[in-house]
Amino acid sequence: MKFLHTMVRVKDLDESMRFYCDLLGMSEVRRYESEQGRFSLIYLAADEDIERVKAENAPCLELTYNWPDENGQQESYTGGRNFGHIAVSVKDIYGLCQKLQDAGITINRPPRDGHMAFIVSPDGISVELLQQGESLPPQEPWASMPSTGSW
Repeated sequence: MKFLHTMVRVKDLDESMRFYCDLLGMSEVRRYESEQGRFSLIYLAADEDIERVKAENAPCLELTYNWPDENGQQESYTGGRNFGHIAVSVKDIYGLCQKLQDAGITINRPPRDGHMAFIVSPDGISVELLQQGESLPPQEPWASMPSTGSW
């Protein structure tokens, strides 16, 4: 068995691309548009996985965007906590959390331990951030920041 991708449905493609690419640092590696099916599939990869994705088409995050209907209505998605979360490793958890917070993203579970944080995508998908290698030493404001919401 080989892991291929995780798919999440998104309601605002531009907002989701900003979140996953501009803020988290993923890159678009493939895109499929279906005029007949009225949907777009955008495959993203972490920078450290791009060569592997080119060779194996995996591992990816697939964003599925269903186009608005003829009346301009966009489907609304509600998800259960049974989905769990997407996990990515990061080079500097404190630096990334600061960048995300500066961009208006709530850090639901701050990296108090220098190792793990949780955020939520614009579509309510929980994303776990894990420090690559050893945990960083505890650092303020993260060390004393309370958790908020759910993830």
